[in-house]
Amino acid sequence: MLEKLTQHPQDKILMLMGMYAADPRADKVDLGVGVYRNAEGVTPVMRAIKAAEHRLWQEQTTKAYTGLAGDPAYGDAMRGLVLGDAVDAARVAAAATPGGTGAVRQAFEMIRMENPDATVWVSDPTWPNHISILNHLGMTMRQYRYFDDETRAVDFPAMMADLADVKSGDVVLLHGCCHNPTGANLNLTEWQAVADHLNAAGATPMIDIAYQGFGDGVEQDAAGTRLIASQCPETLIAASCSKNFGIYRERTGLLMGVAPSADLRASVQGTFNHLNRQNYSFPPDHGARLVTMILTDDALRADWQAELEEMRLGMLQLRQDLAAELQRLTGSDRFGFVAQHRGMFSRLGANPDQVQAMREKHGIYMVGDSRLNIAGLNAQTVPILARAIADAGV
Repeated sequence: MLEKLTQHPQDKILMLMGMYAADPRADKVDLGVGVYRNAEGVTPVMRAIKAAEHRLWQEQTTKAYTGLAGDPAYGDAMRGLVLGDAVDAARVAAAATPGGTGAVRQAFEMIRMENPDATVWVSDPTWPNHISILNHLGMTMRQYRYFDDETRAVDFPAMMADLADVKSGDVVLLHGCCHNPTGANLNLTEWQAVADHLNAAGATPMIDIAYQGFGDGVEQDAAGTRLIASQCPETLIAASCSKNFGIYRERTGLLMGVAPSADLRASVQGTFNHLNRQNYSFPPDHGARLVTMILTDDALRADWQAELEEMRLGMLQLRQDLAAELQRLTGSDRFGFVAQHRGMFSRLGANPDQVQAMREKHGIYMVGDSRLNIAGLNAQTVPILARAIADAGV
């Protein structure tokens, strides 16, 4: 059997990491890997996480399983963070998952199990793993236009024109905030139009919210998700704690299902439990336990939000500095979109040849579609990137 296995294509970002590691230049810049880094190039352990881990080490008395859906307190804490009071808690089912990716996978599994004929609509572009998982599961997928390569903004008329073909029973996948890979987000008026359209079509929204707190703030970044959940009869939500709590390696995510009624919540919760049992039995708990401690302790939560705000403002400053440096070098304001985008990513609109030229001539490593990780920059590397962009004629 094993000799019949075929080699799968290597992940493009992992390939880029290998190329970066092999590059001997001291001034090379890694803007490909999608993790947050501070000015020293380190993904730090947040202060509140350190404090919670110390407390957990002192207080925890067992490592026994928590339950198929994880600790209910974690689900409650995350529901409050993501949804606030937008929907009745009695309508929300929740299950802990191995990271936000695990939540996405479980949501797709449930869609396939409950409605094999459903088409899942994803934005063009989207996080590549959305498409990879859907293809792996053999699910029907269609893309809707989302990003205008000329304006580097959301092409909302094109998006809605494509979604006109959504049928009853389909699922439309939306990014809750800080769209990956573009950094361009819907405004609340557009979120409302999407909600109205999905309700009229009889389609189910699914929201992947992986960067809450990295865009305009913890509450502001949840506004679109809350609007959809409050106005659509049912909603699937995949949430990640990797970025905003800095616990990437703890694999801490949550899948939520907002049911049409409290009575139907039990069947959704039962399905979540069943899927967890089939895929990995019990979800990991360490990261979830830390998140729960932080979100339910006033002092820890205040310190977490303060540090998260420092991270958010730091990325905004880098965006503004890069846009200003590009305007100085090119004499054009065409890069103003960099300051308008939100979250860790922006899509420059460079073609593959220009991306390759920036890598070969300037040691700038970004994904081939010109997605760059703003958090990979610092005050010293902003001018290096700006010169590379200008030199490549982007």
